[in-house]
Amino acid sequence: MSYRVTATGPPKSINIAPASVAEEVLQNVRTLLTTIKCQIPLDRAFGIDGSVIDLPMPQAQAFLTNEIFTAIRHYEPRARIEKISFSGDASGRLVPTVEVSINEVG
Repeated sequence: MSYRVTATGPPKSINIAPASVAEEVLQNVRTLLTTIKCQIPLDRAFGIDGSVIDLPMPQAQAFLTNEIFTAIRHYEPRARIEKISFSGDASGRLVPTVEVSINEVG
């Protein structure tokens, strides 16, 4: 089964005790997508590099795709990336959507 995780919408509260492995993995992937590197004091490498903000859209998409793959493989190996897509608008806003399946073995 695959799930879609996007970095849009209001911030969600963190569930300290998720009811399932799927809920935990999806929460972790969303946290990775919405965190800019250097925001977490004890793990400055956690998240996605924010330097993409000044790049043209095609370059930003390529850069973010690499960042997302690297971050998810490192921090949430139970998520297997099926697809990464982007939505955006003329103002330059670029929103990643990641489709993942869950490997409960990890």
